[in-house]
Amino acid sequence: MLRVQGVEVRYNGFKALDGVNLEVKPGEILSVVGPNGAGKTTLLKVMDFMIKPKRGVVYMNGRELGVLSLKEIAKIIGYVPQRLGGITELSVFDFVLAGRRPYITGLPGKMDFEKARIVLEDLKIRHLSERPLITLSGGELQRVMIAKALVNDPQILLLDEPTANLDPYFQMEILTLIRDLAKKKGISIVMVLHDLTQAYRFSDKVMMLKEGRVFSAGSPEEVLTPENIYETYGVRVLVLKEVRAIVQVS
Repeated sequence: MLRVQGVEVRYNGFKALDGVNLEVKPGEILSVVGPNGAGKTTLLKVMDFMIKPKRGVVYMNGRELGVLSLKEIAKIIGYVPQRLGGITELSVFDFVLAGRRPYITGLPGKMDFEKARIVLEDLKIRHLSERPLITLSGGELQRVMIAKALVNDPQILLLDEPTANLDPYFQMEILTLIRDLAKKKGISIVMVLHDLTQAYRFSDKVMMLKEGRVFSAGSPEEVLTPENIYETYGVRVLVLKEVRAIVQVS
């Protein structure tokens, strides 16, 4: 289980997160939603220990992440950023293999190469192995980034806007892949989403942040209500339960 307790983060006196609590069990998907500047990406980085909170603790199976080495954390948690900086001519296979670094002393071994091959096959992108990253489509690159995060068999997967800049087909493909990883492999997943309909359809739990605080948390039906969305985003919506969609109204 991943548990965040009383996390507070400050930037030059500004509270980016203020007393945030959450729990995610194995195989659960938690979507974090909220307007720009609400603290969503900061929360992911706290859970991956890229940002050390001023107050509060992150636990994994009862162990405080702060007492673990960065190498140990990298074996437990896979992080997929919103975008990949510096996309180069590096091949897909070499990029995914680099995700094995926490296990490698010296040169990659036979097991490292096999793990990379297996994860590429599981994600149905083994045919891209020799392609340079720079030649990939948005959907292909997103799968490759997820593959790099999965090559260590993490217990937790953190994704920052995994559907950003993808067309509707690839959005559904990536979200279906994420749901399968949770349900079939028992991975705990926390993902930041802007699309509230996607959060409604693909989440077990939703957390709504507003100005660094948890405004609402619970099931999609409990959190994604017209009242909560208006209070947080300032827009009026209809929640169409029969098709599990949220649409803005004038």
